[in-house]
Amino acid sequence: MEYNNLGHSGLKISPVGLGSWLTFGNTIHGKPVGDLVRQSLDAGLNLIDTADVYALGKSETALGEVLKDIRRSSYVLASKCYFPVGDGPNDRGLSRKHIFESIDGSLGRLQTSYLDLYQCHRFDSETPLWETARAMDDLIRQGKILYWGVSDWTAGQIKDVVSLCVQNGFAPPISNQPPYSMFHRDIETQVLPTCQELGLGNLVFSPLAQGVLSGKYLPGQAAPEGSRATDDKSNRFIGRYMGDLHLEAAQDLKEIAMSIDVPLATMALAWCLRQPAVDTVLVGVTRAEQLAENIAAAELQLDEETLQRISAILDRLPMVAGE
Repeated sequence: MEYNNLGHSGLKISPVGLGSWLTFGNTIHGKPVGDLVRQSLDAGLNLIDTADVYALGKSETALGEVLKDIRRSSYVLASKCYFPVGDGPNDRGLSRKHIFESIDGSLGRLQTSYLDLYQCHRFDSETPLWETARAMDDLIRQGKILYWGVSDWTAGQIKDVVSLCVQNGFAPPISNQPPYSMFHRDIETQVLPTCQELGLGNLVFSPLAQGVLSGKYLPGQAAPEGSRATDDKSNRFIGRYMGDLHLEAAQDLKEIAMSIDVPLATMALAWCLRQPAVDTVLVGVTRAEQLAENIAAAELQLDEETLQRISAILDRLPMVAGE
């Protein structure tokens, strides 16, 4: 597997990363978590992404139990803070207090002494940007994190924080983590160009539009038993893609994927990776066969004819924003 530098940093990451948003500690537990992590690492995937708020800390705890027995230098571990993790007024946001308390909580649950990448899960309009950037720089100096990044920030917010860091001698963020898929393309106009200009890589989440770009959901038919759309623990965001317009587009895209002899999921991930500013796609899987399909995207190059056929379908869809 060929690895990408994350942004302009020296950190090497696999083009497909293992996410845990709606899976580990939420819909799967125990041995299946360990099996998927080890399958990923054996296949060359080295990036594992989580957050303190995923399953209210249970995602980090589940990963910590698996990773404690695996050589620490063999993987890149990323987590995040911002969303509420308690009822107190300081149990949320990007204040120095919350960041410092959150990192210690994450390190404890993950059973590690440092994170490779620590991300601001959203922008905090109630905390001075200088305070957040200085706190992240201090964590780097303390050795608790090696790099920091942001998640789903606007182009303007990214420009502001990079400028502030350069002016004050702080370590700047090296990455952004936005939603991006064939059905969710709003970052193409401003965010991706800004990241490319300023040297941030993108670790995109929901690259399969909550699983709709697997092609398993059919227009006018009930969702398959056991699928994400039928699971109240993980179907909160899938509704926006379950209308006939997107489901019909998914079936048209599936025909293109069949014509080049790959699963739709593989093609959809490779489509995201065609963007120079996208360094990895984060996938949330529950089964080994799903992971194998996703891993194959790391080596799939889509030719110009295929990309044009895809664009003809996507151009008829409305813009989807927010996740």
